[in-house]
Amino acid sequence: MNRVLSPEPEVDPTGEAAVEAALLGVVPELPGRLPDALREELVAFRRDLHMHPELGNQEFRTTAAIKARLEQAGLRPRTLPMGTGLICDIHPGLAERWDGVRPMLALRADIDALPIPDTKSVPYRSTVPDRAHACGHDVHTTVVLGAGLVLADLARAGHLTRSVRLLFQPAEEVLPGGATDAIDGGALDGVGRIMAVHCDPRVDAGRIGLRPGPITSACDRVEVALTGPGGHTARPHLTTDLVTAAAKLVTEVPALLSRRVDARAGMALTWGRIESGHACNVVPQRAELSGTLRCLDIAAWRDAPDLVHAAIDETATLHRAKSEITYVRGVPPVVNETGTTELLRTAMTARRGTPTVEDTEQSLGGEDFSWYLEHVPGAMARLGVRAPEDRHPRDLHQGDFDVDESAITVGVELFTAAALLDPPAPA
Repeated sequence: MNRVLSPEPEVDPTGEAAVEAALLGVVPELPGRLPDALREELVAFRRDLHMHPELGNQEFRTTAAIKARLEQAGLRPRTLPMGTGLICDIHPGLAERWDGVRPMLALRADIDALPIPDTKSVPYRSTVPDRAHACGHDVHTTVVLGAGLVLADLARAGHLTRSVRLLFQPAEEVLPGGATDAIDGGALDGVGRIMAVHCDPRVDAGRIGLRPGPITSACDRVEVALTGPGGHTARPHLTTDLVTAAAKLVTEVPALLSRRVDARAGMALTWGRIESGHACNVVPQRAELSGTLRCLDIAAWRDAPDLVHAAIDETATLHRAKSEITYVRGVPPVVNETGTTELLRTAMTARRGTPTVEDTEQSLGGEDFSWYLEHVPGAMARLGVRAPEDRHPRDLHQGDFDVDESAITVGVELFTAAALLDPPAPA
């Protein structure tokens, strides 16, 4: 039997009718569309950030620019205790204070750049040598700023029924990530749910990718120093052959881990640096290795330091080398809470229809948004930034990374719809 949906004379943008309509693929008349003037302003803001990238915990200009625009909108942003990054609360009716009872919805953006050169030929190319927004953090920042400006207008008009916190976080690219400092600085105080987007160059602009459960990987840093007495390459049997020991560590430790951890955990140790020796006929006294350990399963990640230490020690001892291991905890996997993931799906469907949401895979990339999810439920969506006609394979953390800037509008409208469709819990 065909079901006919009769148009409603009025749709409550925060009520059950809007949610039901969104789930059915019907686009309700939600407020919060971006005016053309604001859309153009946000593109210009993003390009300004792109031209002036700042590394983690050095984002002073970026913080000042965000703060000035929010204050211009009549809001009261507060710089985080670390000196960069900030939070800004928007309450129904633009009340000056949170009611202290009903938890807030937080929208998080990371604001730092990467220490790599910008190789693009565009007018908004980075003006800072060997610095670039090659991971899309300038877009994330602009999306949350734009959502804040729209939500402030909706609050004035009486459409916003829950408090929303804008969270601009520094140092996402610096292990273990600036999220832990932000949390210590009170970023989650009063927050009951948190959301974020991350640019994805494999997804077309105008679309988002969602996945309940793990969507990123854990990522830790492993550094190893091997030492021995050194000697002549003519008599390696009389000394510790550190070059061979280092080479064995490179190949055998990942192999050992693959046999000591359930393969479904997706644990992978990949070396990125190995250094040893200065002369072809001298067995060196020191060798250094460093790499990253990534893991898809949060339980296996918690056991990883002990497993890695044991595998390295065993291999080094076999080759008569002494090992000094530095294991730096990075971030756990981002594990999307199902309810928040479905809220993002509902919000995107309400704004742009069912076909604009696609399922996405779990990646081996790390993201410190995961630290927030250790405290409150939340989810991260992949924000499509690929121009539909562009089929050249691109990736993050590359000097030529760029985005289709229509993605900014998509991100802003996704967040504003989510804020409207997620009514606060009763006091």
